[in-house]
Amino acid sequence: MLRDAFYLMRQDLRHLFRARETWLWTFLMPIVFFYFIGTVTGGNSRPGARTESIALSAPADAGFLADHLVKRLEEREYRVVRGTETELAGYDRRLTLPSGFSQSVLGGRQVTLTLTRQGGGLGADYDELRVGRAVYTVLADLVVTAKDGAATPQGLAAIAARPHTLTLRVTSAGKRLEPPRGFEQAVPGTMVMFALLIMFTSGAVTLTMERNQGILRRLASSPMSRGAVVLGKWGARMGLGMVQIAFAMIAARVLFGVHWGPYLGAVVVVMLAYAAMATGLGMLLGNLGRTEGQVIGIGVLASNVLALLGGCWWPIEITPPWAQRVALALPTGWAMDAMHKLVSFGDGPAAIIPNVLALSALALAAGYVLARSFRFQ
Repeated sequence: MLRDAFYLMRQDLRHLFRARETWLWTFLMPIVFFYFIGTVTGGNSRPGARTESIALSAPADAGFLADHLVKRLEEREYRVVRGTETELAGYDRRLTLPSGFSQSVLGGRQVTLTLTRQGGGLGADYDELRVGRAVYTVLADLVVTAKDGAATPQGLAAIAARPHTLTLRVTSAGKRLEPPRGFEQAVPGTMVMFALLIMFTSGAVTLTMERNQGILRRLASSPMSRGAVVLGKWGARMGLGMVQIAFAMIAARVLFGVHWGPYLGAVVVVMLAYAAMATGLGMLLGNLGRTEGQVIGIGVLASNVLALLGGCWWPIEITPPWAQRVALALPTGWAMDAMHKLVSFGDGPAAIIPNVLALSALALAAGYVLARSFRFQ
């Protein structure tokens, strides 16, 4: 039985990779989604970096207030790079000061600062908040120095060094969980979504096509057992999923600097359990479907809905509590919850045991139903 299953698995896997669509959706499209979603939701900053670069375009006559603004931006965890518009063209965050910036401010004239940023979403809102805090802090410093006379660089430095009469002490009430953003969210989310999408489309529709073309009937008349056929078909699609996941993890590390955390083995276990589950459900769809169009339509719709509700498109941690509960009732939510725990929240392998058990149980259930109901015609 195993010999027949391995033979069928090799032949099916070779057939799957002959299709151009398989190469497109397995290797190219995930990288496109990594870049697009990661850039839009988090900018070009690399995951795990607390200090992000911001370009400050200040003319030569900007004055000493530009230097003071740099200090306030650095307090907001920015690494400030100064230069001309041409020199700073490659930066995705740029703050532009007008000519005669300090002279205009000290003269009481209205001044407009321009913040330019690639992408939008939460990352853009956070940049606007931090830059705004830095600018208004400079304004507050000028108000304080006005009591002592004209504003000077020495006066501003003295204000910065003066002890604050009102301070805020912040203590943690527990473990701080920062929702992942940028590539930290986009890469795991895209991996989970595309593994399901591939199994629900290519993996499912090829099974329906083989039944409609009579290929499965010929297999039924061969010496191969029913179990060998089901195992071989499942193994080929599982192999495709493993190739896709391995490529995505390597590409994300090399191209986008994604760090998979200290428990890489646990991350692999989660994705293998998820791939086994997606393979079983995809084959069930192909087993029950009557036409290729029906299977593809249901597969695309189901995989996108599960990705949406499971937290593949955005961090589920920023959604209302009811949406988080819905996500934890879905296999995509189990996978994303486990990936966030390992990659973003610093939890150990013990924390994802329930997720792996749930995915494995669903994979076994799908395999059992498939073995009992597999149709050759």
